[in-house]
Amino acid sequence: MRFLYLLVARVFGWLVLCARPAAAKDVEILVLRHQLAVLRRQVTLIALCCRRW
Repeated sequence: MRFLYLLVARVFGWLVLCARPAAAKDVEILVLRHQLAVLRRQVTLIALCCRRW
């Protein structure tokens, strides 16, 4: 049952993605890149703190 739910959710996600204009996709890519940069900084800070112990 869970597999079916995940499959349906993924298919609807693809349909929504195909229906969006290119500008919306570009904005989403920029937001995701920003989130990734923030997460990378957090991981770096955590790694530096762990090395001190």
